Amino acid sequence: MSWTLGIDVGGTFTDVCAYEPSTGLTHYHKRPSTPANPAEAILAGIGELCAATGLHPRDIGRIAHGTTVATNALIEKRPCRVALITTEGFRDLLEIGRQVRPSIYDLQKDNPPPIVPRHLRFEVAERVTRGGRIVQALEDAEIARVVAQVAAAEPDAVAVCLLFSYLTDAHELRLGEALRRAMPEVEISLSCEVRPEFREYERLSTTVLNAYLQPIMHTYLTRLEDGIEETVGPVPLGINQSSGGLISAGRARTFPIRTALSGPAAGVAGAVHLARQIGEPNAITLDIGGTSSDVALLRGFSASTIHERWVEGYPVRMPSVDIDAIGAGGGSIAWVDTDGLVKVGPRSAGAVPGPACYGRGGTKPTVSDANLFLGRLSADGLLSGSMPMQVDAAAAVIAELAKETGLSQEWAALGIIDIAVANMVRGIRAISVERGHDPRDFTLIAYGGAGPLHAASVARALGIRRIMVPRHPGLLCAQGLIVADQLEHFVRTVHLPLNDALAAALAPVLAELRMQAEEWFSAQEVEPGDAHTETRLEMRYLGQNFELAVPFSGKGDDDPAALEEAFSAAHDEAYGFHNPGAPIEITSVRIAASGRHHRDMEPAQAASDTAATPTPIASRPVWFDRSGAVETAIYDRAKLAYGHRIEGPAIIEQLDTTVVVFPKDVASVDARHNLLIEVSA
Repeated sequence: MSWTLGIDVGGTFTDVCAYEPSTGLTHYHKRPSTPANPAEAILAGIGELCAATGLHPRDIGRIAHGTTVATNALIEKRPCRVALITTEGFRDLLEIGRQVRPSIYDLQKDNPPPIVPRHLRFEVAERVTRGGRIVQALEDAEIARVVAQVAAAEPDAVAVCLLFSYLTDAHELRLGEALRRAMPEVEISLSCEVRPEFREYERLSTTVLNAYLQPIMHTYLTRLEDGIEETVGPVPLGINQSSGGLISAGRARTFPIRTALSGPAAGVAGAVHLARQIGEPNAITLDIGGTSSDVALLRGFSASTIHERWVEGYPVRMPSVDIDAIGAGGGSIAWVDTDGLVKVGPRSAGAVPGPACYGRGGTKPTVSDANLFLGRLSADGLLSGSMPMQVDAAAAVIAELAKETGLSQEWAALGIIDIAVANMVRGIRAISVERGHDPRDFTLIAYGGAGPLHAASVARALGIRRIMVPRHPGLLCAQGLIVADQLEHFVRTVHLPLNDALAAALAPVLAELRMQAEEWFSAQEVEPGDAHTETRLEMRYLGQNFELAVPFSGKGDDDPAALEEAFSAAHDEAYGFHNPGAPIEITSVRIAASGRHHRDMEPAQAASDTAATPTPIASRPVWFDRSGAVETAIYDRAKLAYGHRIEGPAIIEQLDTTVVVFPKDVASVDARHNLLIEVSA
């Protein structure tokens, strides 16, 4: 047997999912994360899962990993000395940017400091103009001069971003070769390799961030790969990208900026896989972990991909799943602001010290403390009781907040949850209502360790009437890594007018990109039956600032009239109007190449012969609202079977999460052991 492992590292827990495709066997394991060294929790988790299940480490044939290392490095501003080489006259572009304020009404808030201080930015005499024409050639003596200056600065990494290098990359490649020859131990990032696209500032920022992350990711992946090889053997290690697909560990070392949203993207991949299984094309995903909540909108069994976003205050030009992150999770800290109002998040207790109820030194009230105090979480602890919870510690920190606000402890705890839920609802409105979608037309897929705890409250606030909780919601990100595709994006900036000459102009560009995709399929050993490509044209009205992606098959849709119709429809959907007769241009051609790893990990079950209503294992008083505590039946999800039906109020407990079923709501178990909750009006 050859097992595949999916490993997702979150701020609080590290999740491991093992799957054997020939037998359909699946094992799950969850353990606390080790933020100082995430590899430690991964290796320990593999060992613990193998010991608990009898799985031999040498039977593991592939590992897929979602990581927060890149994001955490940017959040924590870990020290890394980066040098930058730019075209002469463009040294300060990194600070000038787009002159956009991070908060238009906050005169005190500024953009974060540039990753590269001014004394580490170096100019080189060269110039390429629009169209790729070389105006000033890059001389060998100039290369030698700037390389000597950079070497004398003793950087940890070097970024190179020259003007119009996405059209003519010869100058950047020569600089890269000279830098690698002079400083073989230093990481080098070239913009023509990181992201060969127009929009120089975003390309520059992305290249600098990539250089900044290279030494950090190199150290982490080397440590992880060495540990895996010692424990499991030399198995392929795939790293999840922000775009929701896997790349090799080698590619992740070279392009670590691609992993900035690695973990949340894995969860969306798992949710898409699940939506296909249950036949639910339109859904809103709600992934609540210890630190944040991540939401995404699925339409037609897929999530949108965006090509530009801000990560910790810096613009990044990279394909990524369209996820909105909200600073509200189980570890989010409740605090009283100077205005006397209670706020929840974005500060988090994290894994260390964690919420007060974890008993690891936390002294501030958190969302988890509130859930425990209100009876929604079991006093027996998390992870099937292996992680004890301290009710007295939770009550003590809630009491401090209650005293500060003049509320009762119960109302203070309910207030914490209400504020956290309001933050989550605001995030969902941003990806649905603000884009013309009615959330009432969608199913809410709740996962993550705390997603099912708050799903009913979120659904009520949005008018959503159907919630789906996966079989293993706290491990869906790890499961999503197993079913994630190998994925690579190829792009070429073209700036072509939409006219009768378009097809002839596009032909060589498409041929080049398709050849690159075929070479990638070969290098990744993707079988022809598993290889898939998707082509999109980035289009805009002439003079517009931003583009819209239009699907392109090349089979009858390359007619200008057909493309104009498709672009008009996309413009209508995005902006509510289109401009008939206005000139249109194609700015870029994109091809996404994927090698598929789809698995049916949760086969359908036979109907249960037992009674439709299961027997609770216990009961306890639970606060659902301010009307008071309600004696509530407690169920063990492991004992539920297809056809079981539970009327709220109820609490359903399992290894990786707790599901809250509000009074009058009804939960039922489907053929794949998902919980479907019908929310009462």
